[in-house]
Amino acid sequence: MSTQLGIGSRVDHLHFGKGVVVDTALEFYIIWFKSQQGTKSISKDFDGLKVLEEVEAGEGGGPISLSDIERALENILDQRLHDAQIVPIAQKWKRGMLTLKPGDATSIKEVPIDTFFHKIVMIRDRMRVLEQKINAHKVLDDADKVELQQYITAVYGSLTTFNVLFKETHHQFKGASTKD
Repeated sequence: MSTQLGIGSRVDHLHFGKGVVVDTALEFYIIWFKSQQGTKSISKDFDGLKVLEEVEAGEGGGPISLSDIERALENILDQRLHDAQIVPIAQKWKRGMLTLKPGDATSIKEVPIDTFFHKIVMIRDRMRVLEQKINAHKVLDDADKVELQQYITAVYGSLTTFNVLFKETHHQFKGASTKD
């Protein structure tokens, strides 16, 4: 890679997936990867690093402040609201139809299961962003965060009914575990 990336540049690594440059050194970048939930040092000349969004390297670089990190995280969370993760539906539900039949014999409503599934995935993704925003909130204390987190966990638990629609189990909802 011939270009010099600045802090905040978004990249896609061959093995670690999408990440954000959080610091630079003479021969490598320090990149935070979502898949690793942490940082990795990646050589600046590594060919398996694709630039998704470049931020120009500053003239002296300088140290990263806490406010720089907070701004970067806020930008990531805001972008996450607009990123749609591709979540596959289980094969048996493709091209299926959800039929809602009222008890009073009025007209039946049919909804493609793919459409319904897409709405469920959007709820899941927005709940995850809400969870991240609560955990990163500057004013809430730890007790408030834990209390709000319990509500989110309960919502995930309520949505486990729809796990049958997901092709891959790692995309499914997980509520509070009853195993202790």
